[in-house]
Amino acid sequence: MKITEHIQKANGKCLFSFEILPPLKGQNIQCIFDAIDPLMEFQPPFIDVTYHREEYEFKELENGLLQKKVVKKRPGTVGICAAIQSKYEVDAVPHVLCGGFTKEDTENLLIDLDFLGIDNVVALRGDALKNEIYFKPEKEGNAYASELVSQISNLNQGIYLDEDLKNTSKTDFCIGVAAYPEKHLEAPSLDSDIHFLKQKIKNGADYIITQMFFDNQKYFDFVAKCRQAGITVPIIPGLKPITTKKQLNLIPHRFFVQLPDELIMQVVKATNNDVVKEVGIAWCIQQSKELVAAGVPVLHYYSMGKSETIQRIAKEVF
Repeated sequence: MKITEHIQKANGKCLFSFEILPPLKGQNIQCIFDAIDPLMEFQPPFIDVTYHREEYEFKELENGLLQKKVVKKRPGTVGICAAIQSKYEVDAVPHVLCGGFTKEDTENLLIDLDFLGIDNVVALRGDALKNEIYFKPEKEGNAYASELVSQISNLNQGIYLDEDLKNTSKTDFCIGVAAYPEKHLEAPSLDSDIHFLKQKIKNGADYIITQMFFDNQKYFDFVAKCRQAGITVPIIPGLKPITTKKQLNLIPHRFFVQLPDELIMQVVKATNNDVVKEVGIAWCIQQSKELVAAGVPVLHYYSMGKSETIQRIAKEVF
């Protein structure tokens, strides 16, 4: 079932969903099931599965030269989605990236997903590689999420890259895209970010999931600006509890997210990370309850493969 259909079927009730990471190479599918099992009591209608593109490592040879090696540390997104849908009978939502894919690669991936009965995808540009300052698309790949949305939307209309194909089948993907209540770190302004978000909707996106935020007013203001700009699709808030002191510096730097002074001081005063985790859980519960009261369609949690904190939050909210 499509995400938009799940929202319509809920008739105003707030739904629970979460995102998981594929396990590191060498681990098995049970790692995923162990992370999902504690959260199934909250009846998630869908579970997002992230995609992690290749990385490059350099190994020094005996002659002193460096050998470049391509590494995929978290493979298996498609297989994980198939396993989730088979075991739990909930919709798995794979992330599809521009980075690392040609348009032909993307088309073939989408065909595989369609054959597996996967109804939803999240279309993302993806981040730059660690050795790149700015994102660099593949040759003959999509450079922007809006272009990727267009390609998926074309497949939904039976339009393939090979124009000579006859009697083509149409896919029927529900397309999600990302948004940033405090703007993307590369965007010159929030208004410009919303301008390009609107382009993704125009190209065929059906719903939006936001980056994490820790001040609900940022989300409410963002939704208001989107509505003023003519964006009418569901805007799902994404949440993540702080669990370590290190995240005070890591989250603002990596995700361009501001932390409220009150939260910062609570974390600073915490004597260890066990106390920080309790602060983060309490803060996220407060956020969640306020968002539910405001009528959001779904609360989407970034679990990072760790379900304990999300389980404790959900028990207080759902």
